[in-house]
Amino acid sequence: MSIIQSRTKTYAGIDNEEHNGMTMTGRIIRDAWVFGLLPEGEGFAGKNAGDLQNLFEAVHKAWEPYGQLPSRLPTELAERHARIHAEAVERAKGMGWDAELGEDD
Repeated sequence: MSIIQSRTKTYAGIDNEEHNGMTMTGRIIRDAWVFGLLPEGEGFAGKNAGDLQNLFEAVHKAWEPYGQLPSRLPTELAERHARIHAEAVERAKGMGWDAELGEDD
């Protein structure tokens, strides 16, 4: 008789992503910070795919009143969005990230 253990894969956290989370998942986490769905700096480490899906849906719902456009955010949220995302870009650039797409992208 063989026993198969299944392990649930978990997310390593935004700080453990290549170039400090310059990915779709990283963007969702930063947007969750903007809307107060997660405490700012909470990297979501150890969460599973279901948790990520729930966060994605909550962030999408939070964006709905603003048409998914940062330019439509109220001043306080717009300033928080700009700050959080600008800080992420600067950290990623400091780690060697280049926003330009390569020929294979």
